[in-house]
Amino acid sequence: MPRSHVYRLIRSGQVRVNSGRVNPKYRLKSGDRVRVPPVGSRPAARVLPSGGSLDWLAARIVHEDARLLVLDKPAGLAVHGGTGVALGCIEALRELRPELPELELVHRLDRATSGCLLVAKRRSALRTVHALLREGRVDKRYFTLVQGHWRQPIGEVSAPLITKRGPGESRVRVATGGKEARSSFRLIETVGETASLLEVAIATGRTHQIRVHAAHLGHPVAGDDRYGDAEFNASLGRHGLWRMFLHSHSLAFIWPESGEEFSVSVPLPQELKDVLNAMADDRGDRARRT
Repeated sequence: MPRSHVYRLIRSGQVRVNSGRVNPKYRLKSGDRVRVPPVGSRPAARVLPSGGSLDWLAARIVHEDARLLVLDKPAGLAVHGGTGVALGCIEALRELRPELPELELVHRLDRATSGCLLVAKRRSALRTVHALLREGRVDKRYFTLVQGHWRQPIGEVSAPLITKRGPGESRVRVATGGKEARSSFRLIETVGETASLLEVAIATGRTHQIRVHAAHLGHPVAGDDRYGDAEFNASLGRHGLWRMFLHSHSLAFIWPESGEEFSVSVPLPQELKDVLNAMADDRGDRARRT
């Protein structure tokens, strides 16, 4: 069940340690008596396209080998089921590929983010890539459109992040004492009069890291309704932007036991290319009018 639901059970006093309430941060000691209520874990209702077909998902598998599978995740699809989400990517993949009982997410993407989602087919592969992620040995790169003209070719950001969990989605901010978070922003091109297309490499994988770091630098991500600029987002609506402009475009690492390189990339989806083209056309029209 979702972690948020487990936390609610603890905070509401339904989980007891030594017959008393306990804080979620409490660490169990030898001899503690834990009471867990009889909470059912009902299977989520299946939410499939009309006709019940998962062909659309199969078509989005961009790489598969003996150890890993890479999905080009569309924006708007959660990586896993949870509160208010009956079926996410991993549940749908398990239904599509029942012959692979050990399918597990290697990492996560925000629901509004598209692109490379890495899924392990074996526990051994999951453990190996998790170790590489912890050690910062996985090269993860994103494309994003941000507000304003980026003034330097490359921008390194090392700003700790702290997460405040509450009802609904978590909110993250830069704060002293937070978890280490490092991002590197590289300018690809300025777009129109109000935006810049960037490539972002992240050395850590904190919740909402790119979105918060970009906003911290004064260049919030286009279409971000949590950390972004509402007026800027509204202005991009006429160019056809209906989602957050953040796309995981490549993943790469070296398998430690063999030295073999793993690399996969997924281009910008067409709806984001259309936004860039519309902004470029608009700039040209304005130039011609003046």
